[in-house]
Amino acid sequence: MNHRFFIWPVVAVLFLFGISESGSCNDARDLIEQMTCGSINWSRGVIQATGIQAPADKSYGKPLDRLAALAAAKDTARQNLLSVVKAIRMDSGQAVGERFANNDIILAKITEMVNEAPVVRKAYLSDGTVEVTLEMNMHGGFSQLVLPPEIKQIESIKTVSSGRNASQTETEAQGAADPVSSSEPNIYTGLVVDARGIQVTPTLYPKIYDESGMEVYGSAFASREFAVQQGMSRYEKDIETAVRLPRVAGNPLIVKGLRTTQPGHTDIVISNADASKIRGNSKHLSFLKKCRVLIVVE
Repeated sequence: MNHRFFIWPVVAVLFLFGISESGSCNDARDLIEQMTCGSINWSRGVIQATGIQAPADKSYGKPLDRLAALAAAKDTARQNLLSVVKAIRMDSGQAVGERFANNDIILAKITEMVNEAPVVRKAYLSDGTVEVTLEMNMHGGFSQLVLPPEIKQIESIKTVSSGRNASQTETEAQGAADPVSSSEPNIYTGLVVDARGIQVTPTLYPKIYDESGMEVYGSAFASREFAVQQGMSRYEKDIETAVRLPRVAGNPLIVKGLRTTQPGHTDIVISNADASKIRGNSKHLSFLKKCRVLIVVE
């Protein structure tokens, strides 16, 4: 059998569509906000941006030309990524770029993070064009940098009983990233807000109110440690997926979003009855402190 007949179609496909090196991809179920310069994945908490560079005609096909095109594509991707980062909504009022427009120190640190963002995808097209995609995490260092000062560290309430020492209690208090379960039916392990149908706009630091305008969840309820680690909330498109995520798994309280508040449509109003369920037990403050909050949108 002549294997050349099998090799040439493969080569043709590679040259037609380009050769791609991919290190990351978005799940189709993720809530992704597409922007002119890139995208924000509100489910995974990451920002992506792509840079594209064609080679100079006079040096097309030369090894140095590909390296130059790759470097130029990275520079363009960094510029695009910075634009996306500045467009991230902080809250109902301002985006990152607006909030820190006059803060050269913060802007310089944000730019440094953008410049250090890793390449998660490279594609080489048949004409020598290079496409590079960068990805940056919205949690961790970035969140620590832009986190509003009113979100403070909330100290854990430690109760030491016989047979248990302080170190054991400390370990349990720090286990916030692990799934939670509750044997008590009225003790909730997280909050899932069903906001489908009310056109919620995702933001870094959303607030939840009751019908009387009293805050149910916001900066006063979240501990800075957990807000930095995983964000104040996570956004999902599918409620069945949301309730099974480790962030709220066990016995999550599911409430319906009635409407959003102005401006920005980022903050959500729930019923007074649902708000009472959250406020009715001091243990529920624990899952709010640990930012075990999911918002389901369309």
